[in-house]
Amino acid sequence: MSPLPPLGPKVALKIPQDLLSYYPDKRMINWIPISGVEDGMSGVVPMVAWMQSLSDPTRVRLLRLLEKSELSVAEMCNTLQIPQSTVSRHLKMLSDDGWATARREGASNWYRMPTSQFPAAQKKLWAVARGNCIPESTAEQDDARLEQVLESRRSKSQNFFSSAAGKWDRLRGDLFGHRIDAWGIAAGWDSSSVVGDLGCGTGMISQTLAPWVEQVIAVDASMAMLNAARKRLKDNENVDLRRGELTELPIESRTLSSAIMVLVMPYLADPPRVFEEVQRTTKPKGRLIVLDMLPHDREEYRDELGHSWMGFSKEQMEQWLTAAGWTLERWVIIPPDTDAKGTQTFVATAVRR
Repeated sequence: MSPLPPLGPKVALKIPQDLLSYYPDKRMINWIPISGVEDGMSGVVPMVAWMQSLSDPTRVRLLRLLEKSELSVAEMCNTLQIPQSTVSRHLKMLSDDGWATARREGASNWYRMPTSQFPAAQKKLWAVARGNCIPESTAEQDDARLEQVLESRRSKSQNFFSSAAGKWDRLRGDLFGHRIDAWGIAAGWDSSSVVGDLGCGTGMISQTLAPWVEQVIAVDASMAMLNAARKRLKDNENVDLRRGELTELPIESRTLSSAIMVLVMPYLADPPRVFEEVQRTTKPKGRLIVLDMLPHDREEYRDELGHSWMGFSKEQMEQWLTAAGWTLERWVIIPPDTDAKGTQTFVATAVRR
C-alpha cells in the first residue's frame, strides 16, 4: 500500500464569539439567516423564536391577559400574583419576539397583545399554545383575578365622578377652558360650508369654526375688533376678515351656506333690515343661527354695554325672521350658568326660504 500524501499546512478555524454557546436553540437562532430564501429556510427563525417565547407557562399566562385587555405591570403582578421583576423579565422577551407592544403613559408602561398584526403562522401557534400550555384551573383563576383588577380600575373612575360631580364643570373649565365643548360641536359642521360670522368681534367663533369648514367670512364694523381678530386668526388662512355694517354686508349674494350672530342684536339699530341682508347673502335652504338675550330689565346695559335693545322674545324674533324670508326652525332657552352674571339667553335657528 502506497503511503498517504503529506498533510498541508495547518489552518486555524475562527468561530465567531456569538456562535460559541452551549445552548442549541441559541446556536440555531444565530446560525440560520432570517431571510433564508436561498436555502428554503424562510420563516424558520421567527417560528423558533415564537416557540421559545411560548415555552414558559408564565409567558403564556401573561399573553392570555394581554389578549383580553391592555394592562400595566402592576395590574399583571396583581392578577398573576408574581413579583414585578418576574413580570418585567418575561415582558422583555415577549416584546422582543413580537408578542407584546407597550406604550408610555406618564410613569407607567401599558402593554397589550397586537393580535390583529400577527402573521397567520403566529396566530395559529398562539391558538394552540393558549388552549394547551397551562391547566384549565389556572386559566380560570387568572381570568377571575383579571376581572377583579379591571373592576377596581373602573371603580376608581366611578369614585372620582361620584365625588367630583358637584364641581366637575368648574374643574373641567379650570383645566381645559370653558369653551372646550365648542370645539367638539364645531367639528360637526359640513367641511364644504362657507360660514358668515356676522358681528365677529375678536374672532373667537371664527377661530373655532375655521378648522372644520371651507371658509369663514367674518364681518364687523369696528376696526379695533377686527385688529384683535386679526391677531387671533393669524394662523387661520381660510378666515376672510371684512369691515362693514350688517345692514350692508360686504358679501356677494347667495355666498354663505350658514350665518351665525352671537350677542350682536342688542347693538343693531334695525334688526329686521339685518335679517333681510343676511337672507340676501345666504344660499337657498341656508341656515341662520342667532344666540342672544331674552327680554330683561337690566337698564344698566344701555350705559355699560351700549345696548339699544333689552332682549328679544320668541314672538318678536319670529315676526322679523318671517318678514325677511326666513322660517324659524328651533328656539331653545339656554339653561342658566351658575357662574354667569348676565341675563338668560336663547338660541334660534332659521332656514332661508
